[in-house]
Amino acid sequence: MKYIVEIAGRRIEVTVDGDQVSVDGGPAEHARLRDVEGTPVRLVTIGDAVHRVTARRDGPRGTYLLRIDGRRYPVEALDERTRAIRDLSAAAAGPAGPQPVRAPMPGLMVRIDVKPGDQVQAGQGVAAMEAMKMENELRAPAAGRVKAVHVSVGQAVEKGALLVEFESE
Repeated sequence: MKYIVEIAGRRIEVTVDGDQVSVDGGPAEHARLRDVEGTPVRLVTIGDAVHRVTARRDGPRGTYLLRIDGRRYPVEALDERTRAIRDLSAAAAGPAGPQPVRAPMPGLMVRIDVKPGDQVQAGQGVAAMEAMKMENELRAPAAGRVKAVHVSVGQAVEKGALLVEFESE
């Protein structure tokens, strides 16, 4: 079984085949795991080296806080299939943080209710545009601070035009 282990932003490939363990394609070594009765400590033997290890789940599936010989390491250990799925999901998720307000259709800006630096709440009106003889109020998708206003009153905009950008608080 192949695992992808991430420690301090570095990914390591660990292959486990019975009692043989290989790290990043290196030579396989004999490995053994033994509980220390009555404690959360496990003794991990790899080749001739013995390490005292405790592991505690720390967040989503595959995320652990390890203490190895007294040192603390936040670690994510996933089988290669789960790692690939997570990587694909993260790539498809798009940008994090407050989403900007974009023009939902072509129109004319009739009102701008915010300026850079203003705090807004989710659902608060930030601008209004006229399209098809109707005035449409555009609202903040989430709470945040206005980073930039890219339009002015009287400006004609196309569908999808960037109107107002936000930054996280």
